[in-house]
Amino acid sequence: MKEVASQIVTVGLSPCWDTTLHVDGADWGRHERVGSASSQPAGKALNVSLALAWMGQKSIAAGLWGRDDYEQMLKAMRPLRRWISVRMTSVRGDTRRNITIVDTLNAREMHLRSESELASRQALGQLRTDLGTIISSNSACVFAGQMPQEQLLPEVVRIIKSCVRLGAGVVLDSSGELLGKVVRSCTTWLIKPNVEELRELLNERVRDEPVALARAGRKLLGRTCVVLISRADRGAVVVTEEGAWQGRVVGCERVLSTVGCGDYLLAGFLKALKESGHAGSALVTGIKVAAAKAWGWTEERNWEAVRQEIAADVEPV
Repeated sequence: MKEVASQIVTVGLSPCWDTTLHVDGADWGRHERVGSASSQPAGKALNVSLALAWMGQKSIAAGLWGRDDYEQMLKAMRPLRRWISVRMTSVRGDTRRNITIVDTLNAREMHLRSESELASRQALGQLRTDLGTIISSNSACVFAGQMPQEQLLPEVVRIIKSCVRLGAGVVLDSSGELLGKVVRSCTTWLIKPNVEELRELLNERVRDEPVALARAGRKLLGRTCVVLISRADRGAVVVTEEGAWQGRVVGCERVLSTVGCGDYLLAGFLKALKESGHAGSALVTGIKVAAAKAWGWTEERNWEAVRQEIAADVEPV
């Protein structure tokens, strides 16, 4: 398995502002008092950088961002400048805003998502040029999150292929047509499908159980080095040429929000794999980091303070 690059670059093509509102009981037609509210630059790719920063791992945050609120984004990211180097490509427009309502009384969530309008052929062409000045053979480029409309997917594939030509290891956490196109047309280093995305990629009805998932993941080796399959509250399965492992968290705290847990799983896995070079032990860290996010521990506690408090069970498949 190829070694993890020393530099991690996250690339978001449809970034957003994430606004989260915590309400102690919510229902239609009622006026509720907001318990707490937060708004921060986000999107799946940037979430990976935020998770890495929480663990004390440096990264570069690249991708598209709207020119109209670019300075606002830089101001919001300033407290993390020790860990995140912001190298976004400024393009015409305003970055979309997503809203998550967390009903803490009834343990439920509502996600309101808007479409991004930042991507265009010109914007993606400028991003490809900018990435050429950032990445090198020691880079791992994480492409994650919502992708542009179908007619722009060939431009996205061109960007990914250019990263591969520069020697970077491409990490892909996406879905739909793009995932299939990239896996068929170029060699990635890591892909992170969930169970349904794995089924779509292979056009098979794969059972959601570790042995079946590992068998399915092995069919993709050769086109990618690592297949990290997320299973929501069931944990995850990772497959490489060296073997396959399944894992899940042991014990349970109250889940405050599932938003971003998959991004934290990926970030924890990448950091640990960079340090240990072993996919099984990296899965332990990934699962712990995802659990910390779900339980709300990432908001007020640091990674070193919680890593020993979370138990994860990982074993070969």
